[in-house]
Amino acid sequence: MSELERTRWGGLADRKADATGFFRVEQIDGRWWFVDPDCGRFLSKGVVSVQFDHDNVQGTDRRPYREACTRKYGSRQAWRRAAADRLASWGFNTLGAWSEPEIASAGPVPLASAAGVVYLATAYGENRGGWPLCDIFDPEFEQFARAHAREVCAPQRDNPHVLGWFTDNELPWGPDWRGENELLPTILRATTAPFSRRAALALLNSRYDSVDQFNAAWQCTLSSWDDLVAAPLQPPPFSRNFFANDRAQEHDPAARDYFADCDAFAGLLAERYLSVSAAAIRAAAPYHLVLGGRFAYLPPRDVVAAAGRFCDVISINCYDPLPDAVIEGYASTGRPCLISEYSFRGDDAGLPNTHGAGPRMPTQRERAAGFTRYTTAALRHPTLIGYHWFVHADQPAQGRWDGENSNYGIVTIDDEIYPELTQAMTALNADAERIHADATGVQA
Repeated sequence: MSELERTRWGGLADRKADATGFFRVEQIDGRWWFVDPDCGRFLSKGVVSVQFDHDNVQGTDRRPYREACTRKYGSRQAWRRAAADRLASWGFNTLGAWSEPEIASAGPVPLASAAGVVYLATAYGENRGGWPLCDIFDPEFEQFARAHAREVCAPQRDNPHVLGWFTDNELPWGPDWRGENELLPTILRATTAPFSRRAALALLNSRYDSVDQFNAAWQCTLSSWDDLVAAPLQPPPFSRNFFANDRAQEHDPAARDYFADCDAFAGLLAERYLSVSAAAIRAAAPYHLVLGGRFAYLPPRDVVAAAGRFCDVISINCYDPLPDAVIEGYASTGRPCLISEYSFRGDDAGLPNTHGAGPRMPTQRERAAGFTRYTTAALRHPTLIGYHWFVHADQPAQGRWDGENSNYGIVTIDDEIYPELTQAMTALNADAERIHADATGVQA
């Protein structure tokens, strides 16, 4: 591909339109793009957690990466300049979640920053039982969301480097690797979330003509709806296994009705959560984008639909070997998708790789090839608007705060570069716009 004229942000400078001074999204010739502050067509190529204070060793205050970089650079500011220069040299243009936003302007090439996770539901739930028991249907959630978004987002509202804000990270919406996580029976068994419980009961009332129909689906023996209002529901009649992907029970009409109820309530909860969260962020930072809740893989269909109604961009964390099925799962929304986390681990890096998501590869060469296959496949989807690699530096061999001990880094925990991976990233990042455009015959 011939050298393309680019804006100072790295976007393609091939459009005649007025610049807004901030990032936005636009569908151009059938493909979604960010549009950078200087009106360039922009794909967000990012790295997650670019930070000096990288992971502590589990159960201690030791931060080996910070120790190594203090010796190597002498100061945090010197490290920031070096980190910004390296990211730009590898073709990255964005700081992913949990990065130091100051890095965005530390080097000669400005970087976009998607470092902000606002944690609206997570923060609201800290002293209220956690998600989903924090009762987001309570009117107090709206007041909290507005105040919390002002605190987190408003100080950056005029910053052109800010791509946008994530609402939370990997909230459970249904069965996943953490457990069954069916939100509806969880709420029906609770007595501490009265507003959400009331919404759940109203939904069930609207879906069944009689309590007898409900009894048949949920295998209950209620004499009236008042029985459900008065007391927590007993354990649910069916379960779904995320790992086995075994949905054989859904051939049972009762099971189908039960799971449809669960998915409908997840959608109702998502509608409430995302409508309030998006409004709060837009009020606090009206020039920035709402980047979604960093979904883990693919939640129920009604949750996906709610994301399409309220988010500017849908963010997805997907550690599959290829992203196609997950990206396609969001296509019905008509909204652009950002892969906010993905990675491959190499077993020759000297790390255990026993805790953490994503494929394990025998060597760094195969790890780099995995990156190229995955990212190329993602770029061929018209809704793909960016990709953020997890993570900047390796995790401690002893395990970080949650036990993860994997070779996710572009650099080692001693800040040494992985050459095979960075070479593959540099080549792919330079070609990303052509790949994204050529998939529909559009010339970059």
